[in-house]
Amino acid sequence: MTARHSARARAALEALVEEDPAIAALSLWCAHRDGAETGTRGTTITYGPDFEALPPHEQRGLAAHHVLHVALRHSARLAETGTRLGPGFDADRWNLAADALVNEAVGLAGHALPRPAVTASALLAEARQDTTPEAALAEWDVDRLYHALAGSGAEGEGARRGFAPDLAPEEGDPGTRQEDAARWRQHLARALDAGRRTGRGLGRIGHRIADIPEPRTPWELILRSLLARAVIQHPGPAPLRPARRWLASTAQAARAGTPEPGFEPGTHSRTTLPRIAVAVDASGSVDEARLALFWAEITGIARRLRAELHLMVFDDAIRHQARIDPGAAPVLPPMPRGGGTDFAPPIAEAGALGAATLVILTDLEADPGPAPRLPVIWAVPDAHGRAAPYGRLLDLSG
Repeated sequence: MTARHSARARAALEALVEEDPAIAALSLWCAHRDGAETGTRGTTITYGPDFEALPPHEQRGLAAHHVLHVALRHSARLAETGTRLGPGFDADRWNLAADALVNEAVGLAGHALPRPAVTASALLAEARQDTTPEAALAEWDVDRLYHALAGSGAEGEGARRGFAPDLAPEEGDPGTRQEDAARWRQHLARALDAGRRTGRGLGRIGHRIADIPEPRTPWELILRSLLARAVIQHPGPAPLRPARRWLASTAQAARAGTPEPGFEPGTHSRTTLPRIAVAVDASGSVDEARLALFWAEITGIARRLRAELHLMVFDDAIRHQARIDPGAAPVLPPMPRGGGTDFAPPIAEAGALGAATLVILTDLEADPGPAPRLPVIWAVPDAHGRAAPYGRLLDLSG
């Protein structure tokens, strides 16, 4: 808890104690300062002259907006997502998605915001995914919305509604963020429970917020673990080579004058490289930033595991195929966007290659067919509650 206070925000924060107990409780864990402009970095909210110029009811709404940014750890998550996605990450688009969801929550909680204000339901309508404000808040989190907005034209809607970035990535040691995430989940649970009992403000709708972050393992770590287990090389039998245990037992029997034990064959290490087959659905459902991140992760894993990588780009047939040896610097071929999807050709080819496992990057919008004998990992850009038809499902949205 902090003792820092902003003179500009004092009246708004005091009024929120009565109007919105949940927001008021969360605000106690934020640092409130006056500054050159209004924005959020980490757990610090800065209030600028622009905030002071607003009428009191809009000040309360804007203060609630920034308190929710802090409580949902948007500044920390902005930094984490930027690190994961690398040069292809668009920080302004992520900030737009965060603002839109927070504004939706603030509006449904009964607060006013400076107009025009961007909302998630308006952005989704622009992206041709019509929904209600309640459904947008309950079904979408920032990462899903960020990827859904890519190339949709909805960012123009944000500009028309006066969107300006108000989040800065959190600074400091990333190693402490997991502990911070656990603390904020506790703060949110207690604040929303208190608000629910009063029936006012955020307490009325807080249970619907899909963007409340749940503890989860990044998909990259899950993928590494799955592939590492799949390509473990188990020793094979060597019928013509005696086992060391048999040699020792035979020598002992000769010294003791006892019967010689039956022959026991030894084992040998396999010398062939394990194979990983990767099939990329070219139907156009995977945006370029996530495709590049996924490909970089796959090739990095192949190098570390000393595995032979076989790439297949497919729609209703395999359109491109290449073998990539460990240590090579692979480049993704152009994606022939469009067309139908048929999983049978890449599954059959992976089986013919004797692959240890098959990773399919797809939206799963096709009949998966019967389960093959080899292990399958479905890498889905936005699983959103889907289950794997067989094998393992890996949700790339997190």
